[in-house]
Amino acid sequence: MGFFSSLANFLGLKKKEAKLLVIGLDNSGKTTILEQLKPEEKRTGDVAPTVGFNVEKFKSKSLQFTAFDMSGQGRYRNIWEHYFKDCDGIIFVIDSCDKLRMTVAKDELDHVLKSPDIKSKRIPILFFANKMDMRDALSSVKCSNLMGLEKIQDQAWHICASNALTGEGLDSGFDWLTDQLKSKLSESNKK
Repeated sequence: MGFFSSLANFLGLKKKEAKLLVIGLDNSGKTTILEQLKPEEKRTGDVAPTVGFNVEKFKSKSLQFTAFDMSGQGRYRNIWEHYFKDCDGIIFVIDSCDKLRMTVAKDELDHVLKSPDIKSKRIPILFFANKMDMRDALSSVKCSNLMGLEKIQDQAWHICASNALTGEGLDSGFDWLTDQLKSKLSESNKK
């Protein structure tokens, strides 16, 4: 690393990049959340179900994100594990209205947490209990209980109630995730 790069890094002027894995069951709102995080001039407004995966890039104040928006359809979920090794953080989107598939979402989360690539490093996990605008939505506390989040002890995690259509709840979740990633990236730069 050159002198100016080191100085910029030390002063916090250089943007750091974080790779995010955005997962959850199909129709939970993953792509819609990422659409809200894009600058307004880059939003298309057209959100279609993801087949395979999409890659989105966006920025916060101090981090650049590359987000791998993974399909949540059953036949594509096995692709997720190919991205575990290189991700710096995970966003797991829960459809708070889909009570019937909450156990499927929990099973998928358990599978993710058991992966050696996830267990071996402390990856922050941000949960969005999405679709809070719906009348039959479960609270984020109820989603947390049904997903067994209190049992997660090896990873930093946080859950936020969200509405991907309006963007409500996304900022507070991303503030938490950005703080987690900045401290994680700072630690790895010191090594």
